[in-house]
Amino acid sequence: MRILLVEDDAELGSGVSASLKRDHYAVDWVTDGAAAATALSTAHYDLVILDLGLPRLGGLAVLRQLRSRHEAQKAVPVLITTAMDAVGDRVEGLDAGADDYLVKPFALDELHARVRALIRRRNAATSNVLTHGRLTFDIASRQASADGVPLELSVREAGILEVLLLRAGRAVTKEQLLEGLCAWDSDISLNAIEVYVHRLRKKLEPAGIQVRTFRGLGYCIDKPVAVGTTDAPHGSGRDA
Repeated sequence: MRILLVEDDAELGSGVSASLKRDHYAVDWVTDGAAAATALSTAHYDLVILDLGLPRLGGLAVLRQLRSRHEAQKAVPVLITTAMDAVGDRVEGLDAGADDYLVKPFALDELHARVRALIRRRNAATSNVLTHGRLTFDIASRQASADGVPLELSVREAGILEVLLLRAGRAVTKEQLLEGLCAWDSDISLNAIEVYVHRLRKKLEPAGIQVRTFRGLGYCIDKPVAVGTTDAPHGSGRDA
């Protein structure tokens, strides 16, 4: 999952960025509103953590610009983090389109919990533990298990599995996986995504979970469906 962190306080920004990266999020950190607006216009993010008191362009202006864009951008969850704790400030931020509001100073554990909650909400998940047949995946610990037995997944494999499970039934392109897993300073290629998916597929097959490839669309884990119904993406699918 890729996060845009917008924070002009160097010490706080460095600490939050490092903490999120330790939890295996891809993090892009910018220190002013203009840079945030540029980042949001050129890359896809799963979440934005946004300070309000920013140089060059205020946080509320960044938020309003984001919410005025096309539907895919409008859906990006935004968590405001600010020292402005008056009720009116919170109301203004939420009315401008924020999904949550966290007042500084805050505990990193609470920040991480709110990040997980917003990502779950966006993907219509109700719990940190995703279940798919015999497979479970804990978003908080990034641990996958099949029939209760932990699977040995690399950080990248776990990241791909999380994206595919959260978007079960929808095809995810290699480009989307790359954007979701990699910050600006990463050098992973599309070919590497293919390798990670191949390795993940082999580890999931014993649990009866298939990562399907749809030519021209991407990769998909089908939603569990009732007997007699189908819910797979349209296209030419293969399980190679």
